[in-house]
Formats: sequence, structure tokens, C-alpha cells
Amino acid sequence: MAADPVKDEDDALGMSRAKIDSALRSVLCDVLGLEAEDVAEFDADTGLFGHLPELDSMAVAGLLTELEDRLDILIEDDDVDGEMLETYGGLLAFAEAKVAES
Repeated sequence: MAADPVKDEDDALGMSRAKIDSALRSVLCDVLGLEAEDVAEFDADTGLFGHLPELDSMAVAGLLTELEDRLDILIEDDDVDGEMLETYGGLLAFAEAKVAES
């Protein structure tokens, strides 16, 4: 039986990139109240902080807390900077790196 590359990736990394992406999109919908159809269209260059009125400084804390819970990661205060929140791709890369650390 052929190996399932997604399952193998899950085993090696704990969570696949697709699952992290899905969780991140779900968090954006749930925390910011965005429509799933809109979030589904986000690509790496989609602007977040400063581009989405729903993602203000108050919403950042809720977003990061929910990411910690859903991805089982720990985000330290000094991990957070404007660059990681600037685009969807930046936030996804940050989440992937945190999952890989854990």
C-alpha cells in the first residue's frame, strides 16, 4: 500500500501545512467575524493588520490566544511583531514555525 504523504507529514511535523492553514483560516473567521468565503480567498500576499478593519490592536490578543489553543503552541510576547501580522502568508509562516518548535 502506498504511503500517504499528508499522513507522513503529519507524523513528522505533528500537523500538516494544510491543517495549520485550515486552523488559521478558521481562527480568522471565528475571532474576527470574517466570512469563510472571503477568508478562503486569502493568499500569501493578502494584507491583514492595517488592511482588515476587524484586525485592530485589541483583536490581535484574541487572535494569538486562539491560535495557541487550536495549534497547541506557545506564543511569547517577543515573538509578536508587525511583520508576522502584515500578511496572511506571514502569519501562516509564523504559525508553521511555532508548530514545528513544539
